[in-house]
Amino acid sequence: MNFRPCALIPVFNHHRDIVRLTAALQAAGRLPVILVDDGSDRTTATVLDRLAKDETAVTLLRHTRNRGKGAAFLTGIETAARAHYTHALQIDADGQHDPAQAATLLALSCAEPEALISGAPHYDKSVPAIRYYGRWITHLLVWLETGSHTLTDSMCGYRVYPIATTLHIFHTQSVGRRMDFDTEIMVRLYLAGTPVRFTPVSVHYPRDGVSHFRLLRDNLRMAWLHVRLLAAVAWRALHRRARFLAL
Repeated sequence: MNFRPCALIPVFNHHRDIVRLTAALQAAGRLPVILVDDGSDRTTATVLDRLAKDETAVTLLRHTRNRGKGAAFLTGIETAARAHYTHALQIDADGQHDPAQAATLLALSCAEPEALISGAPHYDKSVPAIRYYGRWITHLLVWLETGSHTLTDSMCGYRVYPIATTLHIFHTQSVGRRMDFDTEIMVRLYLAGTPVRFTPVSVHYPRDGVSHFRLLRDNLRMAWLHVRLLAAVAWRALHRRARFLAL
């Protein structure tokens, strides 16, 4: 299989780190970079415009209003598919991931191109306690939804996606467009038979980093996500049982 990767970065008001992050990705793997400005403020938009003008390897896409991380990812991966890239390395724009580790994720993806390759976070002391322990609720629900402990972390935003398979899920199933996106796309890919592999990645939360996670709104969105996933799992189980009884 031809392996032609690109980097894909949804951006929403992350002007502090995006220039350094883009340069580091190109230095690490000479990756072409697709930036999706998801309705950022004028400061960030100006930085992105300058970056796209100065760097020939950077493609800038833009939403006129904020539509969410999942929506920005979908815009980017559809553009990547039209440009005939086969895989997209997603990395968060807030500076929490080490771009030097992209080479490891890409090597694993090249060796197993049909798989979703995901970071397994190793946190330093900068991680907020509520974020660290709150993730375990999601982990437990995902294990219940998949019937397996295979998905050791479904929330890490540092991944390499097989583009064709991922777009098929987007086009045939309902996938969240905001903070629920990372977990839902992984679970749905896994349930559809896509192998998921993990590799350790370091995670550092910058002191002046920009987070768009809203405690009440996004936790309610995550709760609704798990209601949908559990309902889908229950429906598939009932369908299999009905087919078995019909034999």
